[in-house]
Amino acid sequence: MAVLDLKQLMSGDPISNLVCPDTRKSIEFVDIGGVGLYLKVTKTSPGVGTYFLRYKNSNGVTAHEKIGRTVEISLDEARLKALQLKSDIARGNNPKDEAKSKTVIGFRNYALGAYMDLARTYKKSWPKDLGIINNYLIPLLNNKPLDKVTRSELQKLHMKLKQEPHNLSNAMCNHVIKCARFILSTAIQEGLIEHNVLKSFRMYREDNRVENYLDDEQLRRLLFVLNNEKGKKIRMTCMVCLFLLATGARLNEALSSRWENIDRKNRLWLIPATDNKSFKRRSVPLNDAAIDVLDQLGTEGDYEYLFVSFRSHTGEPLRSIARGWSSLRKKAGLEFMRIHDLRHNYASMLVNNGVSIYSVSQVLGHSSVIVTQRYAHLSTKTLQDASQNAARCINAAMEVVDL
Repeated sequence: MAVLDLKQLMSGDPISNLVCPDTRKSIEFVDIGGVGLYLKVTKTSPGVGTYFLRYKNSNGVTAHEKIGRTVEISLDEARLKALQLKSDIARGNNPKDEAKSKTVIGFRNYALGAYMDLARTYKKSWPKDLGIINNYLIPLLNNKPLDKVTRSELQKLHMKLKQEPHNLSNAMCNHVIKCARFILSTAIQEGLIEHNVLKSFRMYREDNRVENYLDDEQLRRLLFVLNNEKGKKIRMTCMVCLFLLATGARLNEALSSRWENIDRKNRLWLIPATDNKSFKRRSVPLNDAAIDVLDQLGTEGDYEYLFVSFRSHTGEPLRSIARGWSSLRKKAGLEFMRIHDLRHNYASMLVNNGVSIYSVSQVLGHSSVIVTQRYAHLSTKTLQDASQNAARCINAAMEVVDL
């Protein structure tokens, strides 16, 4: 955590436009007056900081008392309140003792209320958080006060989720704990609790480099199912899958796509920064297969989104294809396939046809070409062809020598 001098900020009017560096989760601006006042800015709340007083409690342990947010009080007002609190503490009136007598909000009420309200404003994965909260955390914690949540009970849940009837992967078990930890961390920032019992929690080792690549026969089976399934609802899921396979897009990018972002003239799909995992605007080239999907959708001109849910009859965007995808992959005899593997297979088709790793990185929208290096092993044929060029040069040189 970086510590900067609070004198760099102007007093008087409420401070705004505060930014936490991308390389840090939070940053502190400390008042040089020696009172213990500091301003904390987190990545999750850009533009707004929170004033705290840092002091030693009666046990000699460092404690923190929330004073107010920068949009509520000025720096001068925060300094005055910090001095008042410091005086109260010196007289034995500890604000933490008073806070302990207050009822702490329950986990269910906070997670589904204030936390989800915040998550929806900046987390693209908030639906996943909501699923974890409803399916795993609430059944365990119910509405237990946040300050009564224990590390032990969540450790037991972490182990239980790997067993029957859940059988979750290491990564998914870890996601459950990460979600709970983030909820508690957010509660700390709001001054609801003091400590995060999940800090430094030991996670399972994950293998996030698992990719399933289809051979020619498997690809034919999948395409046959995707192109021949009947029914309005399942057809929309099929269209999503075909679009992912033709563009290498992420599922969330496809489900969030609007017709206004489709440039048919230049055959480009413009993905806004708000829909991209890297928070950067990018363009995806639309090949013939992708254009064919767009032509078949039947939503252009009538709906805002490409892929709509006909279940609601309101034209709302399709939110999930989990159930439909499960049915489709079973019919194709590919139960091992994950929806994200369609993106991997798109990348493999590019690499195996000689497209450079740099170009693949650009098309996939990776934050760095280093991320794309996971596909480098697929370019064996391309490397062999390149190596063969060297052999031709050598043989040609030998022929010259013979002359």
